[in-house]
Amino acid sequence: MSNSILHSTVSQLSKQLRAGELTSTQIVEAFLDRIKRSDPSIHAFLSTAGDRALEKAKQFDQSRSTNSAAPLAGIPIAVKDVLCTEELPTTCASKMLEKFQSPYNAGVVEKLNQAGMIMLGKTNMDEFAMGGSTENSAFGLTRNPWDLNRTPGGSSGGSAACLAAAQAPMSIGTDTGGSIRQPAAFCGVSGLKPTYGRVSRYGLVAFASSLDQVGPMGHTVEDLALLLQVIAGHDHRDSTSIPSDVPDYSAELNAGCKGLRIGVVRDHLESEGLDDDIRKSITQAIDVYRQAGATIVDVTLPNTKHSIATYYIIAPSEASSNLSRYSAAHYGHRANPNKNLAKDTSALIDMYCRSRSEGFGSEVKRRIMLGTYTLSAGYYDAYYLKALKVRRLIRQDYDKAFETADVILGPTTPTTAFKLGEKSSDPVQMYLVDLFTVGANLAGTPALSIPCGKSSGGLPIGIQLQAPPLAEATLLRAGHAYQQLTQYQPEWPTL
Repeated sequence: MSNSILHSTVSQLSKQLRAGELTSTQIVEAFLDRIKRSDPSIHAFLSTAGDRALEKAKQFDQSRSTNSAAPLAGIPIAVKDVLCTEELPTTCASKMLEKFQSPYNAGVVEKLNQAGMIMLGKTNMDEFAMGGSTENSAFGLTRNPWDLNRTPGGSSGGSAACLAAAQAPMSIGTDTGGSIRQPAAFCGVSGLKPTYGRVSRYGLVAFASSLDQVGPMGHTVEDLALLLQVIAGHDHRDSTSIPSDVPDYSAELNAGCKGLRIGVVRDHLESEGLDDDIRKSITQAIDVYRQAGATIVDVTLPNTKHSIATYYIIAPSEASSNLSRYSAAHYGHRANPNKNLAKDTSALIDMYCRSRSEGFGSEVKRRIMLGTYTLSAGYYDAYYLKALKVRRLIRQDYDKAFETADVILGPTTPTTAFKLGEKSSDPVQMYLVDLFTVGANLAGTPALSIPCGKSSGGLPIGIQLQAPPLAEATLLRAGHAYQQLTQYQPEWPTL
């Protein structure tokens, strides 16, 4: 029974749970046992709930009503360790917050609890979500279950790897420049970055506040729709939260793709750095949609060629501002002072400097320094202000493209999962992995990555679908249609 639980979608588990064929305790036990057996080689988790999760499962089984229980009640989930939780530490994979225990739950975590979901644990990530390979974690890297010598992607690498390793049926990630979609593509799972403001950022430890967004990760688009239904909605504690009604995301899933206008950016398909296997998969996906009655149209996003440069000015600038709070004065890592801080100002400054030097990793320091430089006097107008203007042009490109297309289809990543250590010595090459994903963050639009076969080397390939703001229902409809048309079945590697 354990293997059938581990290799089931959330939709399947929910149906069996409601029918009384499974108990929440059986499901949670199966995943906790899987984590115990497989995580030493994967390292997807930084902390696990263990007995606390089992206790919640038992409470659910004792009190549940098969007729009234919420769709995801009793279902376990993994949460990226950048969201505040009362039950487990919130470290952001950084020594700076190694011992931090949040006094409150993030808005998304509250919604998961209200829906009756059971947190299995907190997943590994690049420190403060800064990275594309989960090699920047202060507590050890995460490995891709499809090939343990390769990265699972980042920064939500742990949230993707735990799904591929059958350690959790679904997870929560965050996406600042592709950090849900890129690891989803590398690990052969599905991931959605919602419209900026669609999901509460309250309790999300900020990297770049105008770009960060919380989103669902799972094995199928149907599972993503169920989880998005739980976490979406207005939160008055988040000033960027959109006060808009949340539609029934599952209602339109089976509408098919007949009549949908699928936009294709030919420049992306002809990109010099795009792997041939990925180009072939995208071309085949276009044919699938065309044969099913969708209209294929060419669209252009001319300013997306500037998206990487724009992103790596805006994001580090916001990071520099957000991370200035970690001064060791109130919380976070504090270096041992050499002198009496109360009487010696130089000793206080020395403590600040040494605490930040010891607490932050190299990638975080790199981005803080870059952001501080671009915000400094004499450079603000030349860099940050100009980047904001280009960001507006990128958003206008998307708005124009969506006048003729309902959804834009293209690659999620230029390559499949690369080897661990392959790009760590060259930050620019690492940044280019986000080539096709950062545009949606800069524009604030929703984007989805779903599995699209394997490369000649047996590694997962992901395709990306993008839609206008608040058009998640259309996006999910298009993604589900593709999975139905191709008779998609989730796969798990042998570990």
